[in-house]
Amino acid sequence: MNHKTKTYAWQGIDRSGTHVSGHSSGQNSALVKALLRGRGIRPTQVSPARRFTLQLPASLGAKDITRFSRQLATLFKAGVPLLQGLGMIAEGINNPPLRHLLGTLKNDIAAGCGLADALRRHPRQFDSLYCNLVAVGEQTGCLDSLLDQLATLQEKRQALRARLKKAMAYPALVLLVGLGVAALLLLKVVPQFQAMFAGFGAPLPAFTQGVINLADWLGQYLLWVLGVMLATGFALRRAFERQQAVRLWMLRQGLRMPVLGAVMQHAALARFARTLATSFSAGVPLTEALGPVAAACGNTLYEQAVLRLRQAIGNGLSMSAAMRNEPLFPCLAVQMCAIGETSGTLDDMLDRIASHHETAVDEWLDNLASLLEPMIVLILGLVVGSLVVAMYLPIFQLGDVI
Repeated sequence: MNHKTKTYAWQGIDRSGTHVSGHSSGQNSALVKALLRGRGIRPTQVSPARRFTLQLPASLGAKDITRFSRQLATLFKAGVPLLQGLGMIAEGINNPPLRHLLGTLKNDIAAGCGLADALRRHPRQFDSLYCNLVAVGEQTGCLDSLLDQLATLQEKRQALRARLKKAMAYPALVLLVGLGVAALLLLKVVPQFQAMFAGFGAPLPAFTQGVINLADWLGQYLLWVLGVMLATGFALRRAFERQQAVRLWMLRQGLRMPVLGAVMQHAALARFARTLATSFSAGVPLTEALGPVAAACGNTLYEQAVLRLRQAIGNGLSMSAAMRNEPLFPCLAVQMCAIGETSGTLDDMLDRIASHHETAVDEWLDNLASLLEPMIVLILGLVVGSLVVAMYLPIFQLGDVI
């Protein structure tokens, strides 16, 4: 007889009425069902596991984690037990990677692991700041309020990221369409005019001849140009991600730009203040909170500055005094932190700083959009208008030729 075991994927309901799932080995599905019943699980579906299954991606989207945080905070605040809340969230989503992650978290917690420890096993999805705040909530018995603060923090960070992307998407799309139209004119329309001009029997205007030469050159080397541009962009991105010196140089140049630099500065300060306010109000000591807060700034220059703040505070300086030694922090933020330290309301002052810089981001993004749109329209108008003029100049001179 063949006693070879197989792996079966199963779904069922445990004693608490929660939907659970997993994989078990057995000689057939009947034995697997019997094993599950012995564990107190009523199987609803048992089927052979696929030999090749999709693996959980390295990271989930930030929107997925933000949505999970808000749902968990809402359920936990309503008095729903943690395990049951995770099962309810998993049951109501259609994202297989997130459902798999929630199942793993639930199994770890059911085995006796705390929520913070279970989250730390997934560092790609939950950073150290997230896990530390959850650990503080578990230790102080205020996990419901901490989860609510975490969800709010995640939503504000997501909203800020969405505003930045939205502000850059429209100008980039308009510029891309305009360049596509210009390339179409050069590669398709100009050659048609060139064939017509060949019968004039007279030299073409220098401007028209230059446009025709450019069209011929692009027709021969367009693929090479695109390849070089893509390779250069890829190389710059790899250098930005892997070479810290290159990343710091590019960020410094970005901060010096007129409008974009202000947006980058306000965005980093908003993340710093909002994250630190959430950590500090949760009872995390300042020196312990600044480590994860530094990584949440989203800017390597500010990350290094925050780490220097932590070192200075550890050496005995106050936070405002340490910030005063860092040129990346504006005077307003330093003064408000000094007031907060004096009055014992540092978390409230940090929250006000975050709101100020988030409002400033919105204003600067509006300014950036108002500057970029007419600039792009002007550039595209000059490009397309120049092509049209170059094509019609010989027609205007037909009288002299004839």
